[in-house]
Amino acid sequence: MTEILIAALPLLALLASLLFGRYPGLETAMRIADRIASRARERVSAALDSRRPHPPAAHAAHGGQVLAFSIAGRAPPA
Repeated sequence: MTEILIAALPLLALLASLLFGRYPGLETAMRIADRIASRARERVSAALDSRRPHPPAAHAAHGGQVLAFSIAGRAPPA
């Protein structure tokens, strides 16, 4: 009988703490979640920092744009 009681003590202690509003391991779980979230934020900010804005490339007209620009510069035919 005492062996069963000794084996059930951890379960009884857990139930008692839950009844009194204490959640064992909650602080540890919150610390781990905060650590994971901060690492994710660091990765996102590092990724954003690594993407430097590129200077705008000179846009050269080609193909149909050359024809459109040349027609747009003229007056309509008489």
